[in-house]
Amino acid sequence: MPELGTHKDVSESDRPLVVDLDGTLIRTDLLYESGLKLVRDRPLAALQMPFKLRHGKAALKQYVATHTDVCAQSLPYNEALLSWLREERSRGRRLILCTASNEKFARDVAEHLDLFDDVVASDADTNLKGDEKAKALCNRFGRGEFDYAGNSSADLAIWECASKAILVNASAALASEVTARFTVDRVFPSALVQCADWLRALRLQQWLKNLLLFAPMLAAHRVLEPSALWILLVAFFSFGLSASATYLMNDLLDLESDRLHPRKRYRALAAGLISAPRAILVSASLLAIGLLLATAVSVQFLLCLACYLLLTCCYSWFLKRLILLDCLTLAMLYTLRIIAGGAALQMGISFWLLSFSAFLFLSLAYVKRYAEIEVQLREGRDKIHGRGYLTADAPLLRTLGISAGYAATLVLALYLDSDEIRVLYANPQIVWGAVMILLYWVSWVWMQAHRGRMHDDPLVF
Repeated sequence: MPELGTHKDVSESDRPLVVDLDGTLIRTDLLYESGLKLVRDRPLAALQMPFKLRHGKAALKQYVATHTDVCAQSLPYNEALLSWLREERSRGRRLILCTASNEKFARDVAEHLDLFDDVVASDADTNLKGDEKAKALCNRFGRGEFDYAGNSSADLAIWECASKAILVNASAALASEVTARFTVDRVFPSALVQCADWLRALRLQQWLKNLLLFAPMLAAHRVLEPSALWILLVAFFSFGLSASATYLMNDLLDLESDRLHPRKRYRALAAGLISAPRAILVSASLLAIGLLLATAVSVQFLLCLACYLLLTCCYSWFLKRLILLDCLTLAMLYTLRIIAGGAALQMGISFWLLSFSAFLFLSLAYVKRYAEIEVQLREGRDKIHGRGYLTADAPLLRTLGISAGYAATLVLALYLDSDEIRVLYANPQIVWGAVMILLYWVSWVWMQAHRGRMHDDPLVF
């Protein structure tokens, strides 16, 4: 197999190089990308997709393309392939982008890259995949008069008609079959998905938030009850699995914004390492297991988990783009974990604990947004993509966040001076040290955020 830079004869240089788009030039599929974006931005229009599919995949792709756009600039391109294509173009070779994606998206990509001489793509009537693509290319160039770069078994029909095959992101089985049947010019191996990629996508570190389920037990001094510990342990895994499912779905609905973020663009989904169909399947499986565990805890806990999931969906769909409401929602999601812990043990939650939690978590939500704004400021942008905030809002968010943190400290101080505290502690004045510790901690967190040292995920920080 020739290496990059190998001299090519004139006939091969004159032969057009046809390049597939989905899974080849980019590490994703534009039908899934655009479909998910339609579900997020125009859910009522998305409800029509199953009915459009009855008229064929071409009609579905046309409908989705008519109602949404993709950001060609932010797509996860296969940089190794792109570099080689630029070398081929510099030698004077004709490059053709040929894809089953809708022609609107294909032309957006071609215009952004400014690399291809022509675009052949699906329209409202024809889904240009497999045999249909092979037929179109043979009619255009002639059998054996073009080379083709593809990635899937659907491309076998095209390689039958091509002079040479270029394998990109192909599975080992497909690579073996293509090598045995066709002349392979070169291979661009797929990026292997590591276990660590999945672990990061599932956000296992975020499971630490679920320790809040144990807060009611600690506040009620029931730590030494084995039955309570067992119930909360099951609840912990139920919440963790369900939360991981929602993180995957949130990333799927937020792909474009993540790719424009200096750190989030390396997430496995944003980078195209994990495909959207696989992420959807894993998310659904985790959610089913999480709900099954919740039914084993209690009906009240299951209802709390359902409320958490509903609120998370609302956040992913639209609340995250509404200023202030997004931070209030994040604070509610934290506080819901404490309420769920009480529901698991079938015990009430005091006003003090709820009010303290709401203010403290609101401060953390504001520090999260503030840190994101700081990142955008360093990138020279005037707003956060996919959010309602301008970078000019940073001083106001800092004020709101510090105020919320100090309000939580005030609630703790009032609680330590209440009648309830005297029932739990013989010498409550000793616990007053917690007020100073919390006051220092809130101030220190915001000082770090002010100096630009805060990670945009406070839990990671």
